[in-house]
Amino acid sequence: MRQLWIDERIAYDGSQLRAHWVLDRCGIAGDAIVGFRGPCSVHASEIADLADIDGPGIAADDMVHFVWESFTAADLLLAVHRQRLLSAQAVEVLHELAPAAIVRRDGDDLWVGTGKLSISIATVSPVSSLVHFAVNAAAGGAPVPIAHLAELGVDAAIFGKALLQRVVDEQASITVARAKVRAKGEWR
Repeated sequence: MRQLWIDERIAYDGSQLRAHWVLDRCGIAGDAIVGFRGPCSVHASEIADLADIDGPGIAADDMVHFVWESFTAADLLLAVHRQRLLSAQAVEVLHELAPAAIVRRDGDDLWVGTGKLSISIATVSPVSSLVHFAVNAAAGGAPVPIAHLAELGVDAAIFGKALLQRVVDEQASITVARAKVRAKGEWR
C-alpha cells in the first residue's frame, strides 16, 4: 500500500470518493491512501451516507482529508472495518501529539467534549472500496459544533503525515500477519 501527502490545498466536495481518483489525481495505481488539507463542502448529490442526506450538511472551512482506496475487495463490510481502524489510529496519533487532549471515538466519529472533530464515510465502487476521513484543522464553516486541531495545539500537516504512516505500517503488519498463518490441520 502506498501513501502520499499532497502539499497543494484541495477543496473536498465528495467527488473525490470514487474509483481511481487517487490514480487520476496522484498517479498512484493500486491500494493507496492520500492526505491533503482544504475546505469541505459536500453537495447533496455527493453525500454517500443516507443518514446525512436530510441533515444539516457536510462542510467546514479547513480540514485534513484522507482518501483511501483499496482494490483488495470491493466489500462494504471490509471498508467499514478499515474506516473504524483509521479513526482509532487517528485517536492514537492525537494522543501522541497532544497528550493532554481528551479525544473520544464513537464508531467512526471523533469528539472533543461536545465538539465533533471528524467526518467519515466508507463506500464501494464496482472495483474498489473507498474511505474518506477528515479532521477539522481550524474553526469555521461547519453546520454543527466542532472541535479542531488548532485548539488542541496540533499542526495539521504533522498530524496528516503521521496518520498516513500509521495506516501504511498497520496494513503492512496485517499483510505479514495474514501470510504467516497456516491452516488448521496443515503440517509443515
